[in-house]
Order: sequence, then structure tokens, then C-alpha cells
Amino acid sequence: MMTVCARVPGLLLVLVPVLTLFLSACVARSPYQAVLQHSRIRGRLQGPNVCAMQQVKGTDKKYFTNCKQWYHRKVCGKPTVITYECCPGYERIPGEKGCPAALPLVNIYNTLGVVGATTTKMYTERAQLREEVEGPGSFTFFAPSNDAWAALPAEILDALVSNVNIELLNALHYHMVNRRLTSEDLRHGSSFSSMYQDFKVHIHHYSNGVVTVNCARLIKPDQHATNGIVHVVDRVITAVSNSMQTIMDVDGDLETLQAAFVTAGLTNILEDEGQYTIFAPTNEAFEKIPPDTLNRILKDPVALTDMLNYHILKHMQCAESVVAGTPMETLQGTTLEVGCDGDSMTLNGKAIVTKKDQLGTNGVIHYINELLIPDSAKTLLELADGSSISTATKLFVEAGLSSHLTGSEALTLMAPLNDAFKGTVTMTPEIRKLMTNHILKEQLSSKALYHGQELETLGGLRLRVFVYRNNLCIENACIAAHDKTGRFGTMFTVDKVLTPPMGTLMDILKSDDRFSTLVGAIQTAGMTELLNQEGALTFFAPTNEAFSAHADLNRLLSDPAALAGVLRYHLGEGLLVSGGVSSHTRVTPLQGDKLEMGVRNYTVYVNKIPVADADLMATNGVVHAVNSIIKPLPPKVDREQSDAPAAPLRAAASFRADAKSFRNENLFRQVVRSRSSRTMQQ
Repeated sequence: MMTVCARVPGLLLVLVPVLTLFLSACVARSPYQAVLQHSRIRGRLQGPNVCAMQQVKGTDKKYFTNCKQWYHRKVCGKPTVITYECCPGYERIPGEKGCPAALPLVNIYNTLGVVGATTTKMYTERAQLREEVEGPGSFTFFAPSNDAWAALPAEILDALVSNVNIELLNALHYHMVNRRLTSEDLRHGSSFSSMYQDFKVHIHHYSNGVVTVNCARLIKPDQHATNGIVHVVDRVITAVSNSMQTIMDVDGDLETLQAAFVTAGLTNILEDEGQYTIFAPTNEAFEKIPPDTLNRILKDPVALTDMLNYHILKHMQCAESVVAGTPMETLQGTTLEVGCDGDSMTLNGKAIVTKKDQLGTNGVIHYINELLIPDSAKTLLELADGSSISTATKLFVEAGLSSHLTGSEALTLMAPLNDAFKGTVTMTPEIRKLMTNHILKEQLSSKALYHGQELETLGGLRLRVFVYRNNLCIENACIAAHDKTGRFGTMFTVDKVLTPPMGTLMDILKSDDRFSTLVGAIQTAGMTELLNQEGALTFFAPTNEAFSAHADLNRLLSDPAALAGVLRYHLGEGLLVSGGVSSHTRVTPLQGDKLEMGVRNYTVYVNKIPVADADLMATNGVVHAVNSIIKPLPPKVDREQSDAPAAPLRAAASFRADAKSFRNENLFRQVVRSRSSRTMQQ
């Protein structure tokens, strides 16, 4: 006890510094401070006041690291290397670890040199601004880095640094605010009057720690000076005086978009106060759309409004704030995946942004060379234009159903995945009818479907809905993806080609030569009426192959009571399609113990017997063909269905029953007979 107590003070001495670091992170007052604190924690092993930075390989771009970037080791999809630098306000001392010394405070002019903004320092002197930034006062200077000045087009730079110098002075004054503003003061959505005619500079402080001024990223924030503070930024900023409406009015590349906004009555967004982001399709982007599609949307006020709102974010998003793909909500109500790939800004994974950060007083415009059409503005045929369902789309067109899928009917399309089709499918009258039955007569949402619901198809059939713990199915076809809701219709992507019910269970068996022995056995057992009457049964139907493998077939077929017992053990209560089977699914047979089901490698098993052909749909149930007679599992056998060997769903090979798995075949038959006798007596 004394030993443990003696260790506690030492342990506390170790834990206190660590806890202090993490508690400091917890009470960080802004996203930037939180990221800075994380960088300090990551760099603490290098010495005091060392921050870990992530530098994009092959570039000079560096970021204070947050958790997500640290573990992914990527920024904008590009690999990063970890570098260690002095945290803001500290410097190294030769021979000592880390950055133990605080930087001496000097005036803003000299601070520009200390932080490496030497070009800004030079232009400050050339514009005769040095005396002001060396003298009394309290200023904030958003100082462009050397690379920022170098990136300016030559004609603009020449105009700024001409002998007159008034333009250069005005430009530098626009980078200054007549008060001290730390990163804590630079709150998201705030704006401050600059020292150039009180024109505003616009601040955005993002949740990932990035801070921007007029969409220029602060790359070295909080460099304190005796008469203010310096924030180094990655570009030269220009005064913002026009609304987004004015920007569009004067840019001929956005003429078609401007006309579309007028037609939809949405010009108020471009004129009103606010903080929006518009991904603005150029004239070229509109020209890429098929004329019929574009004319349809332009003439439909609802579709046009949805399409335009899909290009607008509810908040202002500068390009420099995006370091990874992030879903962002649009005015249309759905999301866009806004990301980046190196220096390119991406939308939904595509690098279609051609011009970034055109700043207006009420938002920012990014130019794109592709028109974005949301699902809500599409026809059913346009919704089905996807690589994963291309086979189904082709068949719908070949079946002559395009008029239904491009019109204004309220419909629901069931589109099977390409993998659902086996081999090449040639259009025939039967296929045409089948595809017609993949279209439901009303617009539905999968969230509103319920077990036992009946849905009518264009072909006149009524399909049943089955709700399982792990799946939602319409007949044998289970929904494999989220709904796509279009202008007039909805598309369900399903995992199988629909198998409409084509008669009773008995009808299904009679129409298939594989079940000829079973049909005779059913008649012998007096169960024909059971399989013809209304209801919902799951029949694990033994094929001729299953009966031929039975050890004592003649004796079984000559004993109606025993035969009825065996067949009733193959009939489950309720209707279970293969898509409703998960691990350890149990089915209650009409007679006998529970049937244990599972699935492995897309093959369904019942009592370890693989289903050779699944989902033969009947009006009163479903047939699953098995190539072995199903018998109860021994009580001590591991019943993990996933341990069963893999086999194709439609296997051609026979699966013979393992006689060793049953200790006494005669005992099994006696039990079946006794149960059957009790049932008949009841």
C-alpha cells in the first residue's frame, strides 16, 4: 500500500503536463486555435513551442495539422510530409531544443521582414507607407506572401508599382485595418472597414481551422508587433464593391445563367444581402446539355428552380478552405460533394471548376464548365442513366417504354443492377412484358412501403412488398440503393430481375420438370389443396435429384403419412425470399423443429443444404429448389451457417445427404411417422 502511494506523486508529475496540453485543446476558443493546439501537441516531442505542419509534397503549401489530416496524411488528395516549425511568436536558440525564445516585438515594418513577407516590406517602402507602419497606432496588416506577389499577372503588378505609386498605396491600405485583430477576432462571416476608403474586408473562419480574408488564406496568422499585428496571406486581395448580380451582368461567359435566373425569378438571391456560394455554369456548360433536356428544364419552372438552387450553397465557401471532400447543403435541399484535387476544386468528384473565388459583396462565385442537374429535375430515363444499371436502361428503351419514362406520369421505376442479368439479353415479347412489370403505376418512396402492401405495374400485375429485418423487397427483388426521386417519378435500384408470381405453388412445381417426383409425392401425401390455397408459404422444394439420392426412396414414397411429414418439414410458415435471409435466420416449418438458414457467398443455406435455385415466386408463397432432402440438424453440431461450403445459387452439381450426420436413419423416419399420426388424429 505504501509503495503504491509513494508512486502517486511521481505519476502525477508525469500526467500533469500531458493533461494540461489536452485540457488546453479542449478550451481552445476558435477552430484555428484548436488546430494550432493540435499541431503543438503533435510537435511537443521536438521541444517547447514546436508545431507540426503538413506540407503538400512538391509544393510550398503548409497547413497546421488537425486530427483528420494527420491520420490521412493528405491535403486535397495529395500526400503530405510532416515538418516541424516554431509556433507563431517563438524562435529557436542555437544549441537548445525546440523554440524556447519568444520573438522580440518590433514594429509592423520590421515584423514583415521577420515573418518572410519581404516583398510586401519592399512595396511598403516604395509606396511611402513605411513611416505609417513604423509609427504610433494599432493596425492589422494582411500581408501578401512573396509568392502571392509573384503570382499576380504581370500587367496588374506593373500598374501597381508604377512611378505614380498611388495605386500601390491604395492596394496596401486595403490590406490594412485600423485596429488590432487577432485570429480570435476574425470571426466567421465578419467584415471590417479597411484603410482604403472604408471598403470592407470579409472574414471567414471555417470549422477545419482555415481563416480567410477575401478568400485569401491566412498562412502565418497572429504575428504580433509593437503597433499591431501581421497575418501573412497567400494572395494579393482586391477591393469588393459589386454584388453577384453585377458580376454576372458584366461577364458575357455567364449570359445564359443570368437569363435562367431571370426566368426562374431568382435574381433576388444575386442582389440581396447574404453569404452565398454559386457554382456558376458558363455558356459552354449549358451548350453541353442535349437541347431537348435543356429546353424541357427551361420551360418547367419547378425543374428550373431546383436546378439553379442546386448550384447554390447556403453559406460562403472559399476555395482555400477546402482541404478534403465534404458534403455541403444546397438551396435545393440536397448536398454537393465539394472537394479538391491538388490545386483544382472539385464538385461531386469532378474537377469542373475553371475559375475560383470571384468575390461579391453578398457571396462568392466559382465558374464551372458543366451544368449540374439534380435528380429532382430529371425524368425517370435520366435518373436511370448510370453505369450500374445500364443494361436495364437499354432494355427499357428497347421495350418501347421511353414515352413513360420521359413524360409527366407519376411512376416508380424498378431498375435491376447489371449483375442481375445473366449473359446477353435479347429483346423478345416476354422480355418486353417483364420490363413493363418493372414500372409501378404510382410514385412511391421506399420509406413509405409496408409489409403486405400490393403495388400495381404498368403490365397489370400486382406485386407484394416484404419487409425483413435486413431488407425491403418487392417480390424477389430487394432494394439495393437509396431512392432517386425525379421530377415526376422515383427510381428504386434493385438487386435482382423481378420474378412475378405466375400461379400457385403447385402451378410452379408442375411447370418445372425438375420437380416431377415432388409433384407425385405431394399428390400421394394428399397435400395438393394445401399448395393451391391462398396463403404465404416458403417451400424448400426437393428436386428429382434430391429424391434419387434418398437412401430408401421407394419405402418413403409408398408411405403417405411419412411422406407428408417429410414434405411439411420442407414447408415454412410465412414467405421468405432469399434477400430476407441473414445469418441465423430461422423458419418455423409446418411440422418439426425450426429450419436454420444462413447465407455465404450469395448462396442461401437451409440446415446446411445449399439452395440450388431461389425465389420461384408463386401467388401463395415462394419455391426454393434444393438438391437434397432436408433433415434436422443434430443438437450438438455447430449451426453456424456461414461455415457451409460455398456454391452457386443455381448449382448443377448434386449435393448428397451426409449419412453420418444422422445417427439413426430409421429413428428419423419413426419420429416423422409418429408426428404425422398425431397430426392426423388431431
